[in-house]
Amino acid sequence: MKLWSIRGNTQRLDGGAMFGNAPRAVWEKWAAPDDLNRIELACRALLASPLEGRTVLFETGIGAFFEPRMRERYGVQESEHVLMESLREAGFEHEDIDVVVLSHLHFDHAGGLLAPWCEGREPELLFPNATFVVGAAHWQRALQPHPRDRASFIPELPALLQASGRLEIVDGEYSKALGRSVRFSFSDGHTPGLMLAEIAGPEGAQGQPYGGLVFCADLIPGRSWVHVPITMGYDRNAELLIDEKRSFLEDKLARGVQLFFTHDPQVAMARVGRDEKGRFVTSHEQGELVGAEL
Repeated sequence: MKLWSIRGNTQRLDGGAMFGNAPRAVWEKWAAPDDLNRIELACRALLASPLEGRTVLFETGIGAFFEPRMRERYGVQESEHVLMESLREAGFEHEDIDVVVLSHLHFDHAGGLLAPWCEGREPELLFPNATFVVGAAHWQRALQPHPRDRASFIPELPALLQASGRLEIVDGEYSKALGRSVRFSFSDGHTPGLMLAEIAGPEGAQGQPYGGLVFCADLIPGRSWVHVPITMGYDRNAELLIDEKRSFLEDKLARGVQLFFTHDPQVAMARVGRDEKGRFVTSHEQGELVGAEL
């Protein structure tokens, strides 16, 4: 199996919103804001092939489905569908993808499922040969969004996924599409039922997978959020997320599981460790994966 980090469209969002209650004097050391107080964010996907004999894409980024006014509002930097170009650079087309795993259906993680915006054309689902894997609790959230995050969902997307006939709703550690090659855990601090996908490594001494790779999604958007107290203003329950993140990082450290970041503009993958004060930190940072071995 080989791994690729797949660039999607980039965003610029308000730094204060991205770092929750952390003051600007703290977070601007990690992410330099522009004159509108916005920071640069990646929307990075992970491609694994062959995984359980299939070509698997973890998330799709924000894509290019927004019409121009909304693209400007949400700070999307490119009008073209960058994910399609990045897949092509890696030697794949979207028709080659067998499984798309979606941590959740907020537009900056699932918008890349859709064809680029074109005036007068209804939203169109890409990836015609893929099974779409979504967590059960979050699927219910997408069908009936709360006013707090309703604007984060694409209204047409659930119906398009259902109409494809290729939607798999996961309510447990494993999916039918991927068997035991990918193990799922769930988090509720950012959004109900956020699904965290771990590509399993070899089995360790206690029968637990060791040395795999986990797609951190919005539980840990990038290196700065590895610091346990740091959350986003977009999180629905910051205290719960902090508790979930602590347990998550302790588990990944104990089992040697590497972290994959979707929103970090510089780093795609890193190992987790602790500093002299016991705080979680990253090491062995990699900016890009190009046909890398796990």
